[in-house]
Amino acid sequence: MRTPTLQYLYLQKPVTMMVVICIISVLPWIGLGDFSTKGEPREAAVAISMLETGNWVLPQSYANEFAFKPPMAHWLMAAFSYPQGYVSEFTSRLPSALAFITLIGFVLVFFGKRIVKFQEAFIATLLLVTCVEIHRAAMTTRVDMLLTTFIVIGLFQLYRWEDKLELKGLPIFIPLLLGCAVLTKGPVGVVLPLFVFGIYLLMLGQYSYLTIFKTLLYAGISSLFLPMLWYTAAWKQGGDEFLNVVLAENFARFLHLNTPEISYDLGHENGVWYNFMTLAAGFIPWTIFFFFSLFGLKLSKPEQPIKEILKNTWKRIRSMEKVRLFSLVALIGILFFYSIPSSKRSVYLMPAYPFIALFLAQYALYITEYRTKVTRVFAAFLASVVSVVMIAILLTVFGIIDPVGIVGQYTQNASTLDMVRMVSKVLVHPSTLTICIIFINLLILGTVYYQMFKKINIKILYATIALTFSVNLLIDGVIMRGIREGDSCRVFAERILKEYPLNKKNVYAVSYTHLRAHETLSD
Repeated sequence: MRTPTLQYLYLQKPVTMMVVICIISVLPWIGLGDFSTKGEPREAAVAISMLETGNWVLPQSYANEFAFKPPMAHWLMAAFSYPQGYVSEFTSRLPSALAFITLIGFVLVFFGKRIVKFQEAFIATLLLVTCVEIHRAAMTTRVDMLLTTFIVIGLFQLYRWEDKLELKGLPIFIPLLLGCAVLTKGPVGVVLPLFVFGIYLLMLGQYSYLTIFKTLLYAGISSLFLPMLWYTAAWKQGGDEFLNVVLAENFARFLHLNTPEISYDLGHENGVWYNFMTLAAGFIPWTIFFFFSLFGLKLSKPEQPIKEILKNTWKRIRSMEKVRLFSLVALIGILFFYSIPSSKRSVYLMPAYPFIALFLAQYALYITEYRTKVTRVFAAFLASVVSVVMIAILLTVFGIIDPVGIVGQYTQNASTLDMVRMVSKVLVHPSTLTICIIFINLLILGTVYYQMFKKINIKILYATIALTFSVNLLIDGVIMRGIREGDSCRVFAERILKEYPLNKKNVYAVSYTHLRAHETLSD
């Protein structure tokens, strides 16, 4: 009997299969449309300045300010853009997309070799690929995805250093990866991984305090060699102004100290609760799946005192498999680390996502096997929501309904109506790509309904994951494309020029596309 193609790939070529899934998930869509946020052109402007001026150490960014942040992401953007001679949306987002693909591949290999159930590692990577936060970060012109990749793979190498070599020697990949992380976003790239690794070594209880201290010291110093080359060269160009801003950005803000050297406000100071809220939002739609699992839980009064329960819990934690213990320490350590500074953003927590996904995959398999109704109810819920959306899309494609007129009955907000109008335009005159994506969504939606009538719950889970993946394709390839294409260069330039007093040189912060729009406005 011939093995089905997907089953063969899963059994024989799982990493290849996952890489292909990641490529389909992001690469075709990162070049569609213009920059959609102010943050993207701000990062791309640094790469543009590198190509224009030839200054790859401390180029100017926008408003004649020097780019004081480490340039690894901008070096990659400029390098990818060099053959074509200019920075485009595709080349500026390419570092994030490639970092995402690399991260997912390493996560699958790392967990797949160390977890008894390979299926658990496979599902963990699927949860990462389809969750909102990681998917969004993989398609933006920012440094966060690249930083996450360097930190997570660096943590994997630190684990292997202890597990395989018992901290003897120092593998070259560790200072290389952590050094690249520092060159991506500063000292946090080495402080955070070593902070997590130090806690893990203490939890193992196999090494003396002196050994742990020496290990962290040697790894830290060696990881700073490459970054110090750039910091020294940048200081020679930027002088004390550069040094003061770097110290204020990386240390003063983290320790809640005064930062008079920084004239701008981050605007995202939040309490500790914010981290947990953003984690829940970042793992959508799987947060909803696990929320459904809370219903029907039988809570009983504990028979043991709290002290005894805590003692037994601690024993169970200490007796966990090494890779699970490492993952638990990593996710708790990262959450604690980013609870210290007042500045909090959802992307800061991304290095914890692979380790959280491992435990979520374990829980998902438990639910699928022992609480079968939850899997079916969630599949029914997601399929119902997607069905409503697909019906609305099909009615729009065939001209039966007018989404703008329907939405206009409930809101008069101009931006909302413009957004609906842009998407409707793409659907009323669908391209071949739009038709293909709609067909894929309908096909997978039908598969979910078909599997719900069967008794194999794990297939329902996989079908639900596939539906989430297809919805991401619909959002990126149809909805967001419509919004980005509809938001014309002239309209975007008018909005930017109204907000910033940009001259012709500084409008590079918006991109070459918007530069042309600015020239049109100037004429």
